[in-house]
Amino acid sequence: MSKIEVDQVDPQSGTTLTLGTSGDTVSIPSGVTLANAGTVTGIPASAINSGTIATARLGSGTASSSTFLRGDQTFAAAGGGKILQVVQTSKTDTTSLTDTYSFTDISGMSVSITPSATSSKILILSTLNIASGAAAYGANVRLVRDSTGIFIGDAASSRVQATFSTISVDNNFTFPQTINYLDSPSTTSATTYKIQWNITYDNGTPTIYLNRSVTDSDAATNARTPSSIIAIEVGA
Repeated sequence: MSKIEVDQVDPQSGTTLTLGTSGDTVSIPSGVTLANAGTVTGIPASAINSGTIATARLGSGTASSSTFLRGDQTFAAAGGGKILQVVQTSKTDTTSLTDTYSFTDISGMSVSITPSATSSKILILSTLNIASGAAAYGANVRLVRDSTGIFIGDAASSRVQATFSTISVDNNFTFPQTINYLDSPSTTSATTYKIQWNITYDNGTPTIYLNRSVTDSDAATNARTPSSIIAIEVGA
């Protein structure tokens, strides 16, 4: 085996230097470092058969256990539909509203959530147990984001825009109601979702209740019921 020791090898003419000919094997001993300030081209991926390529060489963005490398060579969070966080408020005590016909916050029926991305959606799930203090009394109920009513009916004449309405056909009748709504707040700021109500019947001094026990004299068993509101962030 012949050995040539030089400090630099340059092409005889032009700017292309060829090592060997087709079919030859150029062996680089273990421990040798190839220092390159230029560009190496023509090496197929199949030729890299050992070691680990640094994630910074694979794509832009932050590589982590919660991201993946997309086809555009960008690290991104997992695909849409992923549940990112869940916040719940439950209320087991009672509250009431008397002789009020404008929408009013239901005490204890709100939940605050801070979306992690503007593209996230917020799924609101709520269960409400509403009762009236007398026959023909009822409530309009609406879902509110911060101070704006959402998931409500269209404006029409003098109609109240509500998420749902209830009316009692008997004293102290309880109306279990649910709200299911997927909202797109388009923000990363803290957002409050709450439930508001008002009274639907103007006669005397009407009162409506949340989580009210049955007090009819004919009732065999009186009961208390809970209500809740849940906010779930869903990744886009």
